[in-house]
Amino acid sequence: MFKKVLIANRGEIALRVIRACRDIGVRSVAVHSTADADALHVRFADEKVCIGPPPARQSYNNIPALISAAEVTGADAVHPGYGFLAENAEFAEVVQKCGLHWIGPQPELMRLMGDKVSARKAMEAAGVPVVPGSPIIETDHQAEEAVERIGLPVIIKATGGGGGRGMKIVENKTRLLAQLASARAEAQAGFNNPAVYLERYIGAPRHIEVQVLGDGSAAIAMGERECSIQRRHQKLIEEAPSVALDDARRVELLRTARKATAAIGYRTVGTLEFLLDEEKHFYFIEMNTRIQVEHTVTEAVFGVDLVREQMRLAAGDPLRLHPDMRPRGHAIEVRINAEDPVTFAPSPGLITALNLPGGPGVRVDTHIYAHYRVPPYYDSLLAKLIVHGENRHVALARLRRALGEVVVEGIKTNVELHKRVIDHPDFIAGRFDTHFLERL
Repeated sequence: MFKKVLIANRGEIALRVIRACRDIGVRSVAVHSTADADALHVRFADEKVCIGPPPARQSYNNIPALISAAEVTGADAVHPGYGFLAENAEFAEVVQKCGLHWIGPQPELMRLMGDKVSARKAMEAAGVPVVPGSPIIETDHQAEEAVERIGLPVIIKATGGGGGRGMKIVENKTRLLAQLASARAEAQAGFNNPAVYLERYIGAPRHIEVQVLGDGSAAIAMGERECSIQRRHQKLIEEAPSVALDDARRVELLRTARKATAAIGYRTVGTLEFLLDEEKHFYFIEMNTRIQVEHTVTEAVFGVDLVREQMRLAAGDPLRLHPDMRPRGHAIEVRINAEDPVTFAPSPGLITALNLPGGPGVRVDTHIYAHYRVPPYYDSLLAKLIVHGENRHVALARLRRALGEVVVEGIKTNVELHKRVIDHPDFIAGRFDTHFLERL
């Protein structure tokens, strides 16, 4: 195992990695911008290094500054967390060329699966169903031909990104070229890569993802997560297992995910994401080559520390988990964000009072505290509230109780939105898709 891990991130995920390091006797190094000098991940790490001013490009996305921090502290490994440079193959290569261990997949696989077009090809070769689509669209004529072949509606997607940026739904051919230009501009601005492709648009899908682990030869699929409660392609609520799958469909999905992970020689943890249509057919859409925000719900139902497993695999250990592990009970996670619950505008500022829930079956992963000032420079995620129970009914009851105990004063949050969602009859009954919030 490594002796000292530099965590190239901030906030709750940095704290999560610090805790995993402590559990296995590994020292941790926190990096921070000047805006995060008083952050909890800085306080609880064994060492800390300031790497720049608040803008991420000058601090958390500053590769030379991160490598320098690793060198001056004597770190022998780098954990990227999620976001920032977590799926940046160039960063992974630089880390390895500097003689450090990269706690993540091989850079070549990050490139393969980070580009949605090449990822689709790799999955098709592994026998995984994908949504009918096109190669990269380079000309207007190619786009028009693709629409004729795929049929309307289609969705335009950026090859190198996610989170809804560079996505446009085309329902009318007369709007195709204008939306194509708009999607390319968004992709260039968001990912410095204007490349886009087309896919058949599935109107009312469920978003199901599978947690996978691999050691380069063997692979396991550790259950699925339901991620359909989204706003503008940003997940807000995740749960495991999904109520949309029966036993036969679940077995098929997990077998497919395990086969795909082994086929590409994947090493460490990752997530394969699928759309499930109304006929219960599933289609691969992308792979996240990192730890996910919502990994906690899988941890809750399987009793496994996924960050520790991630570090073990990066250190060269083989898979030790049983391939036929079964989930225990049901877990739900809600993301508590600093944002206006009506307009969804970010709400940075000083937290004047704070109470976080507890009790049986409740976990809170957070970096905030009373009198913490939420900076305006980064993601609005404040906390992840995770509940676990012997079944979904118990988990929902615990979630209602836990949300009722949340107090965050001084800034606005989306707690009330979560309360509305989990009290909705359709959510309680498991009748929802990715457009649920639009109808709420």
